[in-house]
Parts: sequence; structure tokens; C-alpha cells
Amino acid sequence: MNSRYLSMKKILIKFLAAIIILIGATSCWPPEETEFDSSLLTGKWQSNTLFERYFSDGTGYTWDTADDVYEDEAQPFEWTLEKSTLTQIHLMEMGGVVPKTYTVTELTNSTFKYKDSFTKSYSFSKVN
Repeated sequence: MNSRYLSMKKILIKFLAAIIILIGATSCWPPEETEFDSSLLTGKWQSNTLFERYFSDGTGYTWDTADDVYEDEAQPFEWTLEKSTLTQIHLMEMGGVVPKTYTVTELTNSTFKYKDSFTKSYSFSKVN
């Protein structure tokens, strides 16, 4: 009876250890990525002197009045928003492209926030 008790105790300890490992492993998984509605992105957004305009066809442009650049001289880009990943492909005048990827943290009818891979955050308000 003593050996049977020890055998059951070992099984119970292994079972509890397996449960603890399972709980620990699942708590380390990255959280599920938030999905944002890309139709909310359409329009003109402002963050201080920086502006971005998004069109529903996946194009847009950006300009910064602090650099003495206005909407008629804006930098064009193509964009996609998949879940929380915003990708802008900036189209250069000389034919090159510059890809930029951001993580959207908030997108509503009036607020648009994202951060880059260096955790620099941007916060925009819709202006029309």
C-alpha cells in the first residue's frame, strides 16, 4: 500500500507540473492583434504640423507645414491596413519607393494613433 501511495503521489505531482507548465506557456503567447476598420482611415488627419490624407482606393499623401510643404506638394504613398499593421509605401519622385510600417493603437472617426518600430508614437485628429 505504501508503494501504491508513492506511485499515485508521483503521478499527481507530474500532472500538476504539466498543468503549471501549460499555464505558464499560454501566458507567454503574444496577445491577439486588434483588427481596425480601414474605412475609418479615409480622410485628412493632422498631428500638429504633420498632415496625412488617406483615400479609399489605398492611396494617400503626407506633408509637413513645418518644412514649408503644403498639400499641393505632398509626398504620395500607397497604404494598406491589415489588422493593426499599417503599411505606407512612399513613392519617390525619381521612381524609388520607401516602405514604412506602423502599428495602429487607436482608430476611430476622430482619432488615429500609431507607433513605429522604434516606439515613437503619433497621434492625429481628423480635420475633414
